[in-house]
Amino acid sequence: MKLRSTETFWPLISAMNISYPSIDSNVDTEILIIGGGITGALAAYKLINEGKKVVLVDRRDVCNGSTAASTALLQYEVDVPLHELIKLRGEKCAVDSFRNGKKAIFDIRQIIDEVKSNCGFEFKKSIYFTSYKKDIPFLKNEFKARKQHDFDVSWMNKYDLEKLGLKAIAAIESKTAAVMDPFRLANDILKYCQEKGMLIFDRTNVISIQTQKGKSVAHTENKFTITANHIIHCSGYESTETLEEKVVDLKSTYAVASESLEEIPEILKNAIIWDTSSPYFYYRTTADNRIIMGGGDEDFRDTNKRDKLIPKKESFLMRQFKRRFPDFNFKLDYSWAGTFGETKDGLPYFGKPNPKKNEHYILGFGGNGITFSVMGINSILDSINNKKNLDLEYYRFGR
Repeated sequence: MKLRSTETFWPLISAMNISYPSIDSNVDTEILIIGGGITGALAAYKLINEGKKVVLVDRRDVCNGSTAASTALLQYEVDVPLHELIKLRGEKCAVDSFRNGKKAIFDIRQIIDEVKSNCGFEFKKSIYFTSYKKDIPFLKNEFKARKQHDFDVSWMNKYDLEKLGLKAIAAIESKTAAVMDPFRLANDILKYCQEKGMLIFDRTNVISIQTQKGKSVAHTENKFTITANHIIHCSGYESTETLEEKVVDLKSTYAVASESLEEIPEILKNAIIWDTSSPYFYYRTTADNRIIMGGGDEDFRDTNKRDKLIPKKESFLMRQFKRRFPDFNFKLDYSWAGTFGETKDGLPYFGKPNPKKNEHYILGFGGNGITFSVMGINSILDSINNKKNLDLEYYRFGR
C-alpha cells in the first residue's frame, strides 16, 4: 500500500544523510520490529534501552510511509471527545486514555532529549473551536467532562478568539499539546538505536511469517529469513494486510503548508487549533514559521484516486483557511495526501491478536498516532512477557 503521495513536506526540509542496507543474509535475533516509521523507532528505543537484541526492517526507505505525511500534532485529546468516549468505553478507560495521552507528550520530550534530536519540538496549547452555534452544546458538554476530571482547560468566547485573529464563536483551550518534525525525530531515534547495536534493513519486505519450534520466522521477498523470539508489528495502516480482525476504517487525508512567513495569526503562535467539523480541520505552525493545515478527509479507495484529488483538496483547504482567517494571506508552498485510519472508539490497538503466536502490534490509529505509539511502547514488554497490563486490556484486539 502506498501511504502517501510523493511531495510531502518533512522529507524535503529534513533530508537525512543516513541510509541503511537491505538484508543480504539470514538473521537470528531476539526481537524483530516490522516498520521503520515513528512507531517502530519508538519501540526500538524502548527495547534497545532494555538490553534487547533487536532487528528492524521496512519494506521501503525508513520513515517514508505515514511518518513522512504526518502533521505531528501531539495532543492528549483523542478523535472521540471525552464525554462521548465515556459512553463508549466507560469512565475509567476514557479518562485514563486522555491522561495517558497527556503523559505521552512529556515522555516524548524526554526521548527527544535523550537522542539529542533537533526535531523542532515545541510545547503548545490546544484550542478546540467551533464556528457553528449548533455545536456549542456539544462543546460545553466536552468542557464540563474535562473539568470534572481535572484537565486544565479554559472556555473561550467569540471575543477571546477574535482578539487572537480567529473567526469562531467558542472554544476549549487545553494547556498541554506540542508540535514537532516526526520525520527527523524518527530518523534520529533509529540512528541512536543503530549506534547501540540494532540492525536496520530497509527495502526489505516481509512477505510471510511462520512459527517453527516456538520461534517466528519471517520470510523476506528476496528469500532471506529473520528468526526471532518475538515479532512486533509497527506497520500502521499496512497492518490491514496482516490482521484477520478488521480494526480500522482507512481514510484519505490532505494537507497544505505555507511559505515561511514573517507574520502568522496570533492564535497560531502559541497553539495548535482544530474544529468540531466532522471530519475536522486542524492548523499548526513549524519551527521555521510556516503554517500547516489539514483535513478534507474521505474514505480511502486507492492511492491513485487519492492523489488525483490533491489539486481539488488544495483549493478546498485554502478556502477553509480563508474562512477562519479572512485577513491573512496564506502563501502556499506544499500540498500532499496521506492515508490514515479511524477506529470505532478512537483508541489504539496494542498486544497480541492471536495468543498462540508471539506476534505483537502497536497500532496508533487516528489523529493521535504518535502519542498512542508512546503509550504503546510502555506496555510492549508486558505483552512480550505475558504480564497483565491495564493498557493491554483497554486497547486489546477483539474488544
